[in-house]
Amino acid sequence: MHNFYNYSLYLIFGFSVIVFGLLFFISAPYGKFQRKGWGLTIPAKWAWMGMEFISPALITWFFITSDYKNIPQIIFVSVWLLHYIYRTFIYPFTQSGRDKPYPIIIVLMAIIFNGLNGFINGYGVFHLYSYDNSWLWSWQFITGVILFVTGFVINKTADEKFRNMRTQNPGDYKIPESWLFKYISSPHYFGEIIEWGGWAVMTWSLPGLAFFIFTFANLFPRGISSHKWYKSHFPDYPPERKAIIPFVI
Repeated sequence: MHNFYNYSLYLIFGFSVIVFGLLFFISAPYGKFQRKGWGLTIPAKWAWMGMEFISPALITWFFITSDYKNIPQIIFVSVWLLHYIYRTFIYPFTQSGRDKPYPIIIVLMAIIFNGLNGFINGYGVFHLYSYDNSWLWSWQFITGVILFVTGFVINKTADEKFRNMRTQNPGDYKIPESWLFKYISSPHYFGEIIEWGGWAVMTWSLPGLAFFIFTFANLFPRGISSHKWYKSHFPDYPPERKAIIPFVI
């Protein structure tokens, strides 16, 4: 299992480089970028549930089967499940585009990634790395928790504001105006990058770092693409607004 863990780590880091490059040239084909030519599709709500489920399942399994469970490990599994229970069982059935077509090939690729990622973080954090209760007072843990909670709140608040805006304007895209949308086009991506940066710092682990790097590689170019889409579709789009990092880019 340890060899598979090492190979999986290499794969996640390698996928990060590939995905980061490709997404600047090929937009992920769902949501506002949905288009034909990507094969069979299923409703987005079932796609999200199917591709996200493996991650919380694996983390839970490795936590349960670990020999030593203490407060840091309980917090680790809790914050992971906080994100993924929402992303697996709540978000898919509350988003406005839950019945839009979602390419099965993207679902399969996401299942592969989430399986590898859930494995390296579950096996690594709960079976290879060691954290005693003194870890609770380390700067890594405290900083990581603050970052994770901040990112989680930003991500979920952005989801809620997107949902309310689309409920008020069904079938039509509008320019988001309030809250962090005044500064960036994709606060939901910004929040998720902060979240998993917090996880990487909180666990101070290679699996956490790999997940953070992949998250950035996946979401940063998508944030750039969304920003360009808004600017191309709305001539009055605020010129001072950045794409994904406030006041920077």
